[in-house]
Amino acid sequence: MSATAAPSSPHVMNTYGRLPIALSHGQGCRVWDTEGRAYLDGLGGIAVNTLGHNHPELVPALQDQIAKLIHSSNYYHVPGQEQLATKLTELSGLTNAFFCCTGLEANEAALKLARKFGHDKGIERPEIVVYEAAFHGRSIATLSATGNPKVQQGFGPLVEGFIRVPLNDIDALKKATEGNPNVVAVFFETIQGEGGIHPMRWEYLRQVRELCDQRDWLMMIDEVQCGMGRTGKWFAHQWAGIKPDVMPLAKGLGSGVPIGAVVAGPRAANIFGPGNHGTTFGGNPLAMRAGIETIRIMEEHKLLENAANVGAHLKAALERELGGLAGVTEIRGQGLMLGIELDRPCGVILNRACEAGLLLSVTADSVIRLVPPLILSIAEADEIVAILAPIVKAFLEEPRK
Repeated sequence: MSATAAPSSPHVMNTYGRLPIALSHGQGCRVWDTEGRAYLDGLGGIAVNTLGHNHPELVPALQDQIAKLIHSSNYYHVPGQEQLATKLTELSGLTNAFFCCTGLEANEAALKLARKFGHDKGIERPEIVVYEAAFHGRSIATLSATGNPKVQQGFGPLVEGFIRVPLNDIDALKKATEGNPNVVAVFFETIQGEGGIHPMRWEYLRQVRELCDQRDWLMMIDEVQCGMGRTGKWFAHQWAGIKPDVMPLAKGLGSGVPIGAVVAGPRAANIFGPGNHGTTFGGNPLAMRAGIETIRIMEEHKLLENAANVGAHLKAALERELGGLAGVTEIRGQGLMLGIELDRPCGVILNRACEAGLLLSVTADSVIRLVPPLILSIAEADEIVAILAPIVKAFLEEPRK
């Protein structure tokens, strides 16, 4: 197989640079393409397939739900919403949840919460602090909050009302907001995903929490990619021992079924009233069942512990094989959310890994991202390293272009 040019379709809009394979089915942490070739899944649908593929407990539960009710609309009570909201608030220590379909929608809802929070306090032009290299989505508002000029290009004018600061610098945050009465919230990812697997330091998170309390700002933490057990805790910010006021979720919450959520604490839980926000598909019975069953299976199979243990093993193995090489800038991340930053663009590694039977991604041009299913075993982690390390070494030995 040559992974150099994607097959084209005359009818599908050209919005993705695809690899020239089409996947047909999966089992556990492996998938097969339509030609029968197997791949180890180090991408997990971009941190979505929490339970891998064809999970023996999830599939029958979803089949059962499909046979009962897929969609009903929010004109009516949906019992699964109350059940999943109760579970999410229990796990997070927050109080209320709103359900949507994607991480973009969850982040959009968070931005609306922050603005209405400001308006309710008499602030006519609320401003929200966001971060360099952040990624929150591709709607006009979430794109404006995103810190990547490349993905913003061609879509101006962007939405106003954002103040951008660097990561892990509390003095920069204070300086950027000093004397500004319009600031209403600070919005960030605990570990930046698309931005290159950049973590917020735990001490910095505690400093931001303190500042938000002092200045009556909402602390809004985007856990869309780093949440749902991926780092070894339910939500990555929990490593710092803090609670946000607003927490968008999506990706891994439904193990592949589209789902998003905004979980809020007391300061934000009652900002929205009927008519302030809504969604047609959000909170549908199938998505709620997927979220409920995902969490149940994660708890019963101790997948948080597995993510922490196998992730630590995988990171140590990557550091052992690649950490000392010239050209490897840093290996970072936590649990099963890891990035290998090289000192040059490395997009070709995506294709080469695919050819070798490993699915992964390259983000921020020079960071190899691994976000496999949380069921990954030690043996499969070793297999990832056995496939990936020679590819990286060979790439670094090539003359720079």
